[in-house]
Amino acid sequence: MSILHKEGTPTLSYTLIAGALLGFLTHTFAPVLFYPTMALVLVFFAFFLNFFRNPKRHTVINPKHIIAPADGKVVVIEETVESEYFKDKRLQVSIFMSPMNVHVNRNPVSGITRLMKYHPGKYLVAWHPKSSTENERTTMVIEMQNGTRLLMRQIAGALARRIVWYPKEGDKLTQGEDMGFIKFGSRVDLFLPIGTKLNVQLDQMVRGGETVVAEWE
Repeated sequence: MSILHKEGTPTLSYTLIAGALLGFLTHTFAPVLFYPTMALVLVFFAFFLNFFRNPKRHTVINPKHIIAPADGKVVVIEETVESEYFKDKRLQVSIFMSPMNVHVNRNPVSGITRLMKYHPGKYLVAWHPKSSTENERTTMVIEMQNGTRLLMRQIAGALARRIVWYPKEGDKLTQGEDMGFIKFGSRVDLFLPIGTKLNVQLDQMVRGGETVVAEWE
């Protein structure tokens, strides 16, 4: 079952208002365009309804699991240097969300928010190697009960123009709960300790709040 995410209410309202205005104008001044215009408005409205859906997910809370923070395809699995916070080598797992995916972002683990920072930036395509450090993005560091910290990064893509996040530094987070939303094609990165056991592979499709991406042994 899906419900409409609260971030979609303004967009859908503006679409209805614009559609009503276009309908009035075409019906008054260009009647021959009325039905094609209304059909186009309905297509856009249906797209936004699909995009802003927020399906209920069943998260099995487990302190040994890192669950997928978003729906989409795993596009990066590699060891890399995380230069913003850890400043050392980490295991990066990146999930790309197409415009057809659910764009709700969820907490991958339970814990305390130790860093929540927004970075304005470019709008390179989400799979570009430099998008993780140059695009509009947020950085969130979560400390789990065992003291381990992981970093999650929301990254805007070529179509995305707004990132929404809810946690503040010091907030207590519950695994699987909503942490934010990215409007239109985008990506989420996870930076995990080296040696973390991965349960996913490249090009695998994952479900936010349900798929176990990795686990502590």
